[in-house]
Amino acid sequence: MTNPRLAGRYAKSLLDLAIEQNQLEVIYSDIKWLNAVCVSNPDFVAMLKSPIIKSDIKTKVIDAISAEKLNALTSSFLRLLVNKTREYNLPEIAIAFIQQYNKLNDIHPIKITTAVPISEELKASIIEKIKATTPFQKIELEAVVKDELIGGFTLEMDGTLADASILRDLNDVKKQFKTNEFIHQLR
Repeated sequence: MTNPRLAGRYAKSLLDLAIEQNQLEVIYSDIKWLNAVCVSNPDFVAMLKSPIIKSDIKTKVIDAISAEKLNALTSSFLRLLVNKTREYNLPEIAIAFIQQYNKLNDIHPIKITTAVPISEELKASIIEKIKATTPFQKIELEAVVKDELIGGFTLEMDGTLADASILRDLNDVKKQFKTNEFIHQLR
């Protein structure tokens, strides 16, 4: 069950505490690492969300995974989540923290999805083009590969999706044939 309000509040609290203790960059890298763990390991997330597993076991698993990888403040925050039985919200809290950090530092995440991997030169060119045509100066580009696009790309930026993929073109043609738009134009 998602709870964006709760995730936002916990993320804001951690962000404020990190700023207060002058450890924002360290905590940010810890949270990015935790987010990567949550994304890449669904078993870890299932363990966090399991009502059967006791909180002391969850704490031991979290400590074992994050031993000597996380700052003391981040470790204390994770223990607080377990003590308050909010550990199942960790993936949402991590995402909310990253979003709040990006907003605080005026970083704009951009996601480009292509059918084949793109080169570093092309990534740099895309970033420069976006900087030239938008007011965004700090850009974090995420490149994703999805074979089903066949060709072209999709670009997600600031809540907007630009779809220039072959898959979309084929779906448009398929839709036109289903609605028989060509027959109506002939008459």
